[in-house]
Amino acid sequence: MDPSRRDILKGAAGGALTIGTLALLNENAHAASSKPIPIGSMYPLTGAASMDGQGYKRGIELAVEEINDYGGILGRPLKTYSYDTENMSAEKVVAAANYLIDRHEVHALIQGYNIGPNDAEYEPIADAGIIYMHVNTAIQHHNTVKSNPARYFSCFMSDPAEYWYGQGFITMISDLRDSGEWKPHNNKVALIIGSIPYSVVIADAMKDGAKEKGWDIAFDEIVQTPTTEWGPVLAKVRKHNPAAIANTHFFAGDIAQCQLQFVENPTNSLFYYQYGALQKDFRDIAGDASVGALTGTVDGLLSDDYAQHYVNGHAKKFGKDSDPQPGALSYGPMHHYALAAAVAGGTGEPGNYDQNRKIAWALKRFTYRGPCGSYWYHPEWQATVPYPTYTRDPSLGHPHMLQQIQDKNKPPVVIYPDPYTVGKYQTPSWFR
Repeated sequence: MDPSRRDILKGAAGGALTIGTLALLNENAHAASSKPIPIGSMYPLTGAASMDGQGYKRGIELAVEEINDYGGILGRPLKTYSYDTENMSAEKVVAAANYLIDRHEVHALIQGYNIGPNDAEYEPIADAGIIYMHVNTAIQHHNTVKSNPARYFSCFMSDPAEYWYGQGFITMISDLRDSGEWKPHNNKVALIIGSIPYSVVIADAMKDGAKEKGWDIAFDEIVQTPTTEWGPVLAKVRKHNPAAIANTHFFAGDIAQCQLQFVENPTNSLFYYQYGALQKDFRDIAGDASVGALTGTVDGLLSDDYAQHYVNGHAKKFGKDSDPQPGALSYGPMHHYALAAAVAGGTGEPGNYDQNRKIAWALKRFTYRGPCGSYWYHPEWQATVPYPTYTRDPSLGHPHMLQQIQDKNKPPVVIYPDPYTVGKYQTPSWFR
């Protein structure tokens, strides 16, 4: 190990790595090869999730550009390859992984989410032994990694599991009630549940945590998704006149239609939308009706200095009207991988298990602070954890944020938790 790497590792001592660390590691590096390092990504660039997929692609492109400006990884530049997973089925995602590994011999697969393969893609990735970082937000990842840690040593989930959304939602509305900021007219909660496992797991966790906090799940129904037709289920919800409604489907265009149809005949209910309402597309489609809606994420773009560097870079590269939210989820892991690989002494091609184990060790050993919070991987799950639901230390977790749209032309305002809040809850305009 050269002196600069030894000194940096000693100074970090298991703490956080920063973007500047990569420049220091590259300063005295002498690359054995100038050949670009191939990095693969599997995105839903077409189909119902294409808004997210395109955003994730932008995040990787921006991160790789920045990494290369810093000298790449120990003097070697990165080159990206991608594959459109379309409907994100197991067949499509496994084919993508095989193609990128076999055709381009990628050293890592880093991306956003692919909801649908149920970890089927882990098999060819584990066979190749390359690092895999994604934001599938799935509790199944925990189970897969724990089932055989030696085989799945290279698989990392760069956001907390969907389970925490459900627990966190109940905690957040309870804290909002208990603080006196919101005075619910009853204790009823209605759940509109998307049909994919991700949405069902979130709803089940909401049900599990409701009673303890004094809530009654007065209504719940699974709606076949994707869909833009919410009239029938909203008619049932209105009969219960709940204090709060949660829709656990997350495609921005679909849930924007739900909000439009809700405000045609609203109840005095908080309306929470899973993740997708963070996106500009939700506000663009729902327009004035979007104002007052709540949303949340365990992997969202913060409003701080770390995030601002990314936001400014995104606007410069892709235009000020481009949505930086989804790309933040892939941008952070890409930077973390580059830092971990540099600390480990370089990247590892398919079949180089020893080098990729060193990178996996560095990913778990050293945290990275990105635009969505801290990347600290749980040693058993190899997934990040939520703050404050799991850890009370904000430096170790991804903040589970409750956000409210207060201006259709601006991103949602973070109203929970401290220290990330930038505004206060406002009574929705549809309340009578």
